[in-house]
Order: sequence, then structure tokens, then C-alpha cells
Amino acid sequence: MTAPTADLLLGDFHVHSTFSDDARSTLAENISAAASVGLRRLRLTDHVRSSTTWVPEFVRAVAAEPVPSGLVVVTGVEAKLLDASGAVDTPAGLIVGRAGGVDAVVIGDHQFPGTDGPWSPAATRERLAGNLSVDDALDLFVTASIRAMERTPQAQLAHWFSILPKIGLAENDLGAERLAAWAGAAARTGTIVEVNEKWACPGRAAVVALQAAGARLVASTDSHDAADVGRYERVQRILAAADDTSEPTDTTGWMR
Repeated sequence: MTAPTADLLLGDFHVHSTFSDDARSTLAENISAAASVGLRRLRLTDHVRSSTTWVPEFVRAVAAEPVPSGLVVVTGVEAKLLDASGAVDTPAGLIVGRAGGVDAVVIGDHQFPGTDGPWSPAATRERLAGNLSVDDALDLFVTASIRAMERTPQAQLAHWFSILPKIGLAENDLGAERLAAWAGAAARTGTIVEVNEKWACPGRAAVVALQAAGARLVASTDSHDAADVGRYERVQRILAAADDTSEPTDTTGWMR
């Protein structure tokens, strides 16, 4: 394991608490778990949508938690990418990157960013079986991803490309040109990209593209239970594969 990879594994940049309706652990339990496994960096992150009103309470609650020496705790809210314009489902008036607000907007590809709003995986598969070509779908997704990064300051991409298997596609379908455009946008906009344990994405070729572009990578578990905080297997394998320069990367072009 190279030194940069080892350093990445000392952070967990996507950890949910009971502020999310599908998580089990409190903020305090997550902080304690991070310290117990020797993490140095932790992003406490919870799900929001446009109707969410509890973000100020979340920020105050995190600020009130004691943090062990050697651990830096930052905050985020996870919101879904909505459509091809790059719109993200965040509450009106959300404060990001300054006092009283969260440190980042963690954007998730929970549904496919359609031309008229988010498409469910089932609806996207129906379009792919109809008039939507694979290339057009991939171009639409990458373009929406880039637009989301451009219009969302202080952004982090969560489990990016996790939507692809749900619609019958794979990261390898993207090709080198799409990955380079996406990675270049992440570097240009200062968007952080997480390598996600839960969904095992993005994969090796995407990580290599991010590294080549000079984009910032972090590791995350997407934990919903404190027992999982900072515990990596799949992320470690992805990063190790990206460090292995003997393994060829995908060279498929943007348009097949």
C-alpha cells in the first residue's frame, strides 16, 4: 500500500447519523467509532431534500459534540442529483462553507438525471429498451455530473456511478474520454470525489482518471451504523488497483 493510499484510509468522509431516517447511530457514537479505529478525518453527513428544515439543528449538534484529540470533524448534507441541468435537491437557504452552515454538499447519484427530472432506474431501463441509446444515456449522465459540479460550490460526489448497474450499465461502458471529462471537471471545480465502500465505486479506471486530472480523492464507508465507520475492504482494493501501474486502464473512446 502506497503512502497516499494509506493516508486516504485515515479518513471517512461519508458517515450518517440518526438525523438520517435510515441510520442507527448518533453523532457521538460515530465520533467515538472514528477515534477508536484511528481515523484523523471524519465527515458527518445526513440526507436532505428541498423540504428539510433541520440542518441548523444538525450543525449546532455537531458543534456541541466533544471531539477527541487528533480527529478533525467536518459536516455535510447528502442531496440527490435531480436532472440534466445539474440541479441538486438541497433546501432553500442552505448555508455552505461558512459559519452556521455545513462544510460541503455531498451529491448522490440516487436516480438518473433525466431531461425532465430524475428518472428511476426502472424508468431509465425502459428508455434504454426504447429510443434512448447507451451512448446518449452515458453522455447525458456525464454532462449532468459536470453541470452539478459547476453549479454546486463545496461539493463532494458520493458513490458516483452507483446508478449505472441499476440501469443495466457499468463503469467500463463510460470509456476514457467521458472519464477524463468528468475527472477534469472535478479538478477544475475543486469537487471532492469519494471512493465508497458500500457501493464499491468509482472503480479503478475512474480513480486513475481522477488522479491524472489532479482531483481530490477521499475514502468513505457511507456508514449507517457506527460499527462500520472507517472500516475498509473494497475501497482498499480499488485504491491498490489504481496504484498498480502494470494494470491497463480502459481506453474505449467517448463515442463507440
